[in-house]
Formats: sequence, C-alpha cells, structure tokens
Amino acid sequence: MAKVLDDITCVPGIFAANVQNEEAGTGCTVIVCPKGAVGGVDVRGGAPATRETDLLRPEETVQQLHAVVLSGGSAYGLAASCGVAEELERRGIGLDVGVGVVPIVSSACVFDLGCGIASVRPNSQMGARAVNRALDGEAPLEQGNFGGGCGCTVGKFMGPGRAMKAGLGSSAIQNGDLVVGAVACVNACGNVVDPASGAPIAGMLSENLDGIVSEEDLLMGFGNGPSQPSSPLTGQSESEDSPMGSSPKFPRTNTTISCIATNARLTKAQATKLAQMSADAYAHAIRPTHTPNDGDTIFVMATGEVELLSDAPAMDILGTMAVRSLEQAIVNGAVKATSAYGYKAACDL
Repeated sequence: MAKVLDDITCVPGIFAANVQNEEAGTGCTVIVCPKGAVGGVDVRGGAPATRETDLLRPEETVQQLHAVVLSGGSAYGLAASCGVAEELERRGIGLDVGVGVVPIVSSACVFDLGCGIASVRPNSQMGARAVNRALDGEAPLEQGNFGGGCGCTVGKFMGPGRAMKAGLGSSAIQNGDLVVGAVACVNACGNVVDPASGAPIAGMLSENLDGIVSEEDLLMGFGNGPSQPSSPLTGQSESEDSPMGSSPKFPRTNTTISCIATNARLTKAQATKLAQMSADAYAHAIRPTHTPNDGDTIFVMATGEVELLSDAPAMDILGTMAVRSLEQAIVNGAVKATSAYGYKAACDL
C-alpha cells in the first residue's frame, strides 16, 4: 500500500532547501544529489527559461546530474545556478574531469518580477546559500511563500488584479522500496484545482474578488471569428488588447516548474519518459495548462538505489507514483501559500 510522505527530501540521497528575499518577492529552491543522479527533463510550456536541458537528452554523454535549481527572477534568475555550481565545486561535488570537478546543474525559472521589487532577482550568492542550507541541514524544506515559490501567482488570464497567490509545494510517496518525491513552484497562467473533484483551489477571482472563476469556461465562451465576442463575465465587448483577446494581457509571465526525485535505478531514456509521464499531474491539477504563455518544465533525478523489477510494469508504477506526488505538490503550493504583495491566497477564501 502506498504511503504519503512529507516532501522530496524523503527520497534517500536527496537534499533540498529554500532561500528567498521576502521584500523583493523572489527566491530559489535547490535540490541536490551529492552522489549524482541520472537526469531527465520534459519542457512543454511555450516560454521556458532554462539551463542545461539539452545535456539531459538520452543521446547525450553526460550521465550525472548533481543539482536542480527552481528559481524566480525570470531569465535573470538563472544566475542562481552559477552559485550552486560554484558551491558544489567547493565541496568537491561534481563530474570528475581530471583537473577538478564540474557540477552538472540544471535550472528553470518562473516570472515573479511583478510581485515585489522587479530589480532584485536570485543571484549566485542566493544559490550558494541554498546549497549550504540543503547540505548542512539548517532547516526543513518550507512550503508556501518560500524559495522559488516566494513570488508565485496563479489565475492570470484577466491580469494581476484578478490573480491569486500560490507558492512552493512538495510531497512524496512510498510504495514498497520505491520512493518518489516532487517539488513544484506553482506560477501558472491557469487555475489550481483538486485533481480528484476538479473543485477550484486558487486561480482567477470573480469580479467581486470573493470566488474563483473557471478560466476554461471563460475561454470556451470566446469564439474565433473576425469580430470580438462579448465577455461571458461582463457582457461587454472585449478590445484587441484585452487580456481575453488572442493572448493574456501579460504574456510569457507564467510557468510551473518542478523536480521529481526517485531512488529507482533508471537510464536517461527512462528518466526522460518519467518526466513526460509526470506532466499528467499538470493537466490534472492546473486548468488550463501548457499554454503558449507558460514555460512548464519538469526535471527528474534518479539516485539508482533501487532496482526496478523486470517482471512488473515498473515504469507504469513509477509514473503513477510521480503523477500523484506532483499533483499533491501543486495543490500544496496553492493551499500553503499566504496572501502577499496584494494577492489573496486560498486560505483567504
């Protein structure tokens, strides 16, 4: 029987920590595997900001991944991964290249520049600090307005005035010897919903800001003809630059970025497939998802401690565990967030 665990650090050999600047509304979350993990990645959003994703493709030669960085700051936040690499090198963690070590660090960023202070972004010092917190055991992995989730929001098709606060969520699940954990920075254009019932948890607020409106229903109320239809919410005609025109008012400012970790022994091809399977969690818990205005990305880290059984549908089992773990991480990112920067959170409704 599967057992639900606390967070991604329940996977043996995986360490994680957050660092954030609460005033600026940004931060980073670092997931570290000091011994090196087999990595995979799946990028489905139309506007990703990433580092070292090509290297994770099955046909590439590098077999180890030492850290994943989930950062705020949009493309500027990729600087945090430089600090992660430098701190791992200082600790002797990385790929042995004869004259030293080169840590393999993959990263993805969310756009959070509209929350706090836009000129402040995660930097190399913040990344190095997150590594120290993770490996020195300074604190548990906080969820909500922490790390890469510090400035996350959801439900943004009608602009920031109708959006809600979300944040960082994590979860893990154990089935026999197998453990799968997930962590997610939930900054989606769409709404977060209960994966089982579809009930809204956080997302686009109604006009009087006391409930959540289905973005999918709203979008389906708009046709594709030459004239602008009336809004299903207001009955008024939408203009060309309306947030409900052909694209949201603030395009490419949304993304849900995640990391899946497991103690299973996987090839790079299997890790890539696991990342692809895990994307089902986005479809179950975020509606709509993978839009042209999201940069949705999922990394996988497999530590290789547990051999998959050859006489069982091992990848199907592992994929189901990853989906369920990531679903819960996304939900936790919404329910554990608190109101900040003028945005209401799920706990306020």
